[in-house]
Order: sequence, then structure tokens, then C-alpha cells
Amino acid sequence: MEPVEDSVILSTHPALTFQKGSYSYSITRNGKQSFYAVTDGKETISLPIQFAFGQGKAGQTYVLQYEGAYFESLVSYYDELKGLDFTIGAPRGVPTSLLGALGRRLSKSETLNCFRCHSTGGINGDQLQLEKLTPGIRCEACHGPGAEHIAAGKAARPGAKLIFNPARLSGDELTQEFCAACHRGTEEFSLLKSMAINNVRFQPYRVFQSKCYSDDRRISCTACHDPHEPLRRDAAYYDAKCLACHSLKAKPASRTAGHAVQTMVAGCRVATRNCTSCHMPKVDPPEAHFKFTDHFIRVVKPNETYRN
Repeated sequence: MEPVEDSVILSTHPALTFQKGSYSYSITRNGKQSFYAVTDGKETISLPIQFAFGQGKAGQTYVLQYEGAYFESLVSYYDELKGLDFTIGAPRGVPTSLLGALGRRLSKSETLNCFRCHSTGGINGDQLQLEKLTPGIRCEACHGPGAEHIAAGKAARPGAKLIFNPARLSGDELTQEFCAACHRGTEEFSLLKSMAINNVRFQPYRVFQSKCYSDDRRISCTACHDPHEPLRRDAAYYDAKCLACHSLKAKPASRTAGHAVQTMVAGCRVATRNCTSCHMPKVDPPEAHFKFTDHFIRVVKPNETYRN
């Protein structure tokens, strides 16, 4: 999430348009503010964009406020198109009303979840506190309030237990509870399964399907991804992560502190490089205009259809 005034997408695309049936959409820039408008040719709703969700690597969706409620914009920006199309999950037919054309009205719980996962410090219990909100994911989004931890550090007192450290979690807790709180996992199994190919966007759910998935931290999210560093997109970077479990000789590994004896499993008979390019293929949901890495780790057969 980012402030509208700082949005590179909105500032570098000052005039975006989209048409569906009799409904015309526009997103226009005026100074540091952007306005989202939809018209059926007779009536128009035009609103300042309140918040921009996503920095545009895949796309960007907008949150609007209308008649005291928050709405998710019916259309979003997609980098592949350099333009607008329907928001993922939104109905793709011609809207039946101007209000429906505006977007999806968010319930209170949906609003809280949106801001909880895309910003820091703006949720207190079941209340949204915009005056305390920091756009984007900052330290306290994962580690919790840090004031006591900072005070202990300044006073040279031990402060390790005054901050939450996800490294203390087991592999399954880390993936299916902590990371899945935003990236969505098995607690929403039925809902995500019903999304079919669109559930490729939810990595904890997909990795759970893998034959190798377990409580082993070598298959947890942070085994491959460092949340403190930019995402690595080169397949070769992840080879060492795969080979931490897969060995051509399949010798037992040594005991690691705090964990049971881990065993190695057989390696790939085809290659030892760019493992993810074969075993975690990129999938392009038709509505997403972006290729997502499928975290369902498996032997992918030629011409295999999407495995849900």
C-alpha cells in the first residue's frame, strides 16, 4: 500500500481509461491527487482515490470512500497492459448499476483485513485508525509494537522477549499461521480451492499441497525468502535452497539444534540447476495479467493442466 501522492503508477499514467458496455471509466491525475470516475452516459460517480494497494509490479487496486463506506475499485491497473482491466475476482460482465460499476463495497472485516495486511499500525482491535497508519509493511507489522524493545535497548537491558520473533515458530506455524495471515493458507482451504487457477497467488496454500511439505523449517517460507531483503527473481538463487533437502547421494543429514534428525531425499535425475523452473512453474491466471510462481512443488509433467 502507498499514499496516492507517492504512487509512481498514478503519477506516470495521468489519464487511464476503460470501457465495458455503456460504462466508461477514467483515472485522472490532478496535482498529487488522482480521481476515479465511472459513468453510464447519464450519471457519473467521481471520487478521489483514498489508497493505492500494490506498487505495480503486477498491478494496483484502489480503495475509494463513498457514502460512508469503503469500496474496492471494480477496475485495476495492470503492468502487463499498462492500463486498466477488471480487478481479480470481480465480475467481468457488464455492471447492472452505476453503484455496482463503481466497485465492491467492503464489509468492516474486509476493510480491516485489507489495511492489516497492506499497512502497519492502523488497526487497534476491531477499529481502523487512519491517523496512526503507516502505508506498507514495516518492522512492527511482523514483530509487533517495538517501544518497549527500543527502551530496553537504550537502557542496555535485555529486550529480546519484548518483541515478537517469528524465528521461534516451527516451520508449519510460520507458513500456515504467521505468513498465511496475509498470504492465505489452509485455514481457507475450501474457499481457495474454489478459486481454481486463481489460488496460485496464495503461496502457503499451494506449498501445503507439496509431497515434501512438513513441519521442517527447510520447507517454510523463510527457508527460501528473506523478508528483510528484496525478492530474488532469478531461478539459480533458489538452487541451494532445494539442495538443502535434495541430494544425489541422499545421505542422512546431521541433527540440527532444536529439531529432530532431518533426512535428505533423492535429487532430481534431470538437472541440478534452475530447479524452480521445472518444479515450480510460473502460472498466468487469465484475469491476472501476471505470471505467479506456483509453490506446489512437484514433478510437473508435459502439458499438465493446473493441479488444484
